[in-house]
Amino acid sequence: MSREGRKAAGPRKPCCMVSEILEEAGIDRERARQIRRQVLEGIILLCQWQLERIDRPPAADPGRKARHVSVE
Repeated sequence: MSREGRKAAGPRKPCCMVSEILEEAGIDRERARQIRRQVLEGIILLCQWQLERIDRPPAADPGRKARHVSVE
């Protein structure tokens, strides 16, 4: 069914709209899984880093200011 035919059929489900957007962007199901996995692994790493920070003893100078780090 063409896009025009789908538009005439009535309102579409959000999942169908997302699938169409991904398809038009050239992102197939396997690539979407890779992206999802990378995002979840990143969240896990962030949580592990936060847990490590909690377990560390406080810095020697509590009045120390945050340092500025440039990001490229």
